[in-house]
Amino acid sequence: MSKKYLIETFGCQMNDLDSEKIAGNLQRHGMVSATDPSEADIIILNTCSVREKAVQKVYARLGEIKRQKNIRQDLVVGVVGCMAQLESDSILKKAPYVNILAGPQKSQVMTELVERTIRTGEVAVDLRMEEDLESVETSYVMRQNRWRASVMISEGCSRRCAFCVVPSTRGRERVRPSEAIIREAEELVAKGYVEIVLLGQTVNSYRERTGNRMSFPQLLERLSRIEGLKRIRFTSPHPADFTDELLEVMISRPQICNQIHMPVQSGSTRILRAMRRGYTRERYLEIIDRIRQAPREVAISTDIIVGFPGETEADFEDTLSLLDAVQFDSAFSFKYSPRPNTAALNLPGEVPEEEKGRRLEKLQERQKLIQYNKNAAYLGRRLEVLVDDRARNRFDLTGRASDNRIVNFDGPESLMGKFIQVEITGFGPNSLKGVWINSAAVKQ
Repeated sequence: MSKKYLIETFGCQMNDLDSEKIAGNLQRHGMVSATDPSEADIIILNTCSVREKAVQKVYARLGEIKRQKNIRQDLVVGVVGCMAQLESDSILKKAPYVNILAGPQKSQVMTELVERTIRTGEVAVDLRMEEDLESVETSYVMRQNRWRASVMISEGCSRRCAFCVVPSTRGRERVRPSEAIIREAEELVAKGYVEIVLLGQTVNSYRERTGNRMSFPQLLERLSRIEGLKRIRFTSPHPADFTDELLEVMISRPQICNQIHMPVQSGSTRILRAMRRGYTRERYLEIIDRIRQAPREVAISTDIIVGFPGETEADFEDTLSLLDAVQFDSAFSFKYSPRPNTAALNLPGEVPEEEKGRRLEKLQERQKLIQYNKNAAYLGRRLEVLVDDRARNRFDLTGRASDNRIVNFDGPESLMGKFIQVEITGFGPNSLKGVWINSAAVKQ
């Protein structure tokens, strides 16, 4: 009987892609996906370590799995990804029943690690960082979405932001050859995918050192010429690497979605310097101004950290005023949490946890109002929506517009994977509601 596996993913889109690759590797070797943890022979937690809260979630889940392990000693438990890379010793100390420890990009060896721990009874470990990204790429990927697929273009980060563990968990930046990226995108389109998402820790810093020596804007332009590829997204660009060339390509190529996620982290130049972000408040606002003046409307989202060491009330007010100035279409905001091997650990001026919470709540309320007002402006507009799932509320279906807004509406399941026109009839701070314009349905 085939062994059953269950993969639980924590963290970013890069982790989601890693999990799809792990699943592809396991299924290639005869294993099947379990629908419930109780029936799984192998449970793999693909982890994130960017914030302490994500780490705590993994330890809490390991505590739950321990009860299952006590009943079934042959259950294989794996912890993979960034958390495993960063604190493998701590994991084994707190959860000695873990059987597998592996860093990111280990999909191709996952079956080998499973078989090794079953054969020897010892912990199977692989924490090596691969320099050659093509050596860890695979065509065996169990995609979770039938129309949208992620494509990794780079791994790791050579920047040293004071709060970030990515250089420790995924290593310095390495880029894939442009030819390999283009070939993968073409293969995905041939399989029926209509949207791809380009992934990298600082995706717009992509530049080949050899071969075609393509820059990120050049890569985008080349991908946009693939026949049948309707949409291209990318995440996350770094403000210090944002160029006029990139903006010009976004404006000129309609296949490139009119949405950009531009993490700012703080609205205070003093805090940005302490974070080692490589730009000032003024420089960030200059970039935003160029985007807003573009002939094509571009939605802008961001990431923000509150309570970074040394952040005063005046610094926090600078962040609030940045929200007002930029009018972000959406924002992910978090309380600063100390992370191992980061420069911020040695900075003075720790902000009390209660104060972090107050600032986060105030910021999120301000941003919620901004999003509510921005979405209100969509009433009566018609948007092209890629239908990709069932809605979680009282509507039948959901999809995304090019600017990444979620649109919920009623319609038949036959619309799945199609681009349709939806007239917006309602809104909230996080999504839009609409009516499918039947006569405007676009066939693939």
